[in-house]
Amino acid sequence: MINKIYTSIFFIIASYSAQAQIDSNLLKRIPVDTTKQSLNMDAVYNRPFLGLGKLPLSVGGYAEVNWQHLGIDGVSEGHQFQMRRMTLFVASTISKKIKFLSEIEFEEGGKEIAIEFASIDVEFHPLLNLRGGIVMNPIGSFNQNHDGPKWEFTDRPISATQMLPATWSNAGFGLFGKTYKNNWMFGYEAYLTGGFDNTIIDNEQNKTSLPSAKNNPERFEESASGTPLFTGKVAVRHNKIGELGISYMGGIYNTFQDDGIIIDEKRSCDVFAIDYNNTIPKLNTFITAEWAWINVQVPENYTQQYGSKQQGGFIDVVQPILKRRIAGWDKAVVNLACRLEYVDWNIGTFRETGDNIGED
Repeated sequence: MINKIYTSIFFIIASYSAQAQIDSNLLKRIPVDTTKQSLNMDAVYNRPFLGLGKLPLSVGGYAEVNWQHLGIDGVSEGHQFQMRRMTLFVASTISKKIKFLSEIEFEEGGKEIAIEFASIDVEFHPLLNLRGGIVMNPIGSFNQNHDGPKWEFTDRPISATQMLPATWSNAGFGLFGKTYKNNWMFGYEAYLTGGFDNTIIDNEQNKTSLPSAKNNPERFEESASGTPLFTGKVAVRHNKIGELGISYMGGIYNTFQDDGIIIDEKRSCDVFAIDYNNTIPKLNTFITAEWAWINVQVPENYTQQYGSKQQGGFIDVVQPILKRRIAGWDKAVVNLACRLEYVDWNIGTFRETGDNIGED
């Protein structure tokens, strides 16, 4: 029996209350175009920003702090106050068709600092744009659209953090584009980047774990396999039906050669994901869901506890129950939210008995 009580406080640097304390002649909140529907791929631009006068520079960010009381089988560590993360955004419009965006995250009170996104976008046509730098691999929906204030829960989905590597980014480049007509919108992304390494099957957890590759900072400078990781996604949205996205990420993950000498066979890691989100009219019920399948070529001499197949996902349902002015907040909303999630880190059966080997 697990009982959790979470109280979450999100501080948005670019909030209206902060603006009231700043000279409005110097700083202004960057407006968001609410007349156009957006896709998950637009999350990189949909951030809380403040502009500095007429300079082509914007800054913003948020922080996540929570209080937690957790008990497992009657054992508790008591009251815990946690500084989950603080994220800073810096963006600049270098010219009309060239933009720079960056995201720096400080986790666990500053013990971990990471550049999660830092790229230059060059626009040629709405359907053809070049992005290079440290890019966020567009697998599923959460990896791109992970900012805490956008979600109703302090904890990120298990499938997105303990099965898929949440906020998974790598150095690389690729193309992206978007177009829309009437109620329909279409978008795509395709990148070649650095990728995984042997730690996904050689780690302290003693199981297949894609998130373990995030602990290797050298992935921004050197690819373990010497081959690129491909990540591609297509998404289509209808204003009344919602957005459906299909994505793939895969490539060779192990070091199979050293100084031109073959030392091992090539082993691949492939991830397929599907995601969906929509807001039901009249009720304003927001639904977002993601499901992913992982296939990893595990060496035959590894024990069966290293799964070659994994799957999992989540669905969040958020229902606004009160919208009104509360304590000076003009557009305050009280939501009722529910999350259902499931992960199996080892799909299959034991070779000896045929019994289910699942770790779910």
